Amino acid sequence: MSDRHNLFDTIAGSFVAPHPDGYKFIAVAGAAALAFWLIEWTGLAVLTALLTAWIVYFFRDPDRVAPLRDGLIVSAADGEISSIEKVKPARELGLGEAERVRISTFLSVFDVHVNRAPIAGRIKRSVYVPGAFLNAALDKASEDNERRALVIETPQGVEIGVVQIAGMVARRIVTFAAEGETVGVGQRFGLIRFGSRVDIYLPPGRNALVAVGQRAIGGETVFADLKSDEPSREARRL
Repeated sequence: MSDRHNLFDTIAGSFVAPHPDGYKFIAVAGAAALAFWLIEWTGLAVLTALLTAWIVYFFRDPDRVAPLRDGLIVSAADGEISSIEKVKPARELGLGEAERVRISTFLSVFDVHVNRAPIAGRIKRSVYVPGAFLNAALDKASEDNERRALVIETPQGVEIGVVQIAGMVARRIVTFAAEGETVGVGQRFGLIRFGSRVDIYLPPGRNALVAVGQRAIGGETVFADLKSDEPSREARRL
């Protein structure tokens, strides 16, 4: 394999096609940029061209390599792990009153916003909850903001809670998989437009294998292991 081919592959691999949900936003911004250019409003043409490029970047949908070993729970979203707490599950999940570890991932407007199934199973529950648009990094966003709650049940009967939460900029939660459907680990199941948060509720008694401040990659970063009794991991920023 030649160096030229390697360089070409590296450059080509840095370009990621946007998710189809973003096409209409790209088309509108691109048309506006072209219109401003044709009427020679150069400043606005440049600004809307940059906006179009950012929208293409925002809706990028890269492939991921999901671990397939049974029992692994992976991140549902790209972003920074903003909190790990033991709390009662969100009411809309219908998972009872027993406390579970909740891992929250905050997605900035620069993160990939396509969400992926943390484990293989059947979507037992899918509930939309209208609400506010507070800063998604705030703890109370889990209860106050607009959100979509899903429960994924594994073939062994283990239930994992996943909640997509809209933020200050996000105004639309999109879900591709409906209640009753089966999803594979790492499979795309939805997205949140323009900044948000995703909470994962582990089964009772299971610990997080990640730490606050860590960067998560949706569909790849292992959050927990149902087949391990490993304690919660300690970490520090270096």
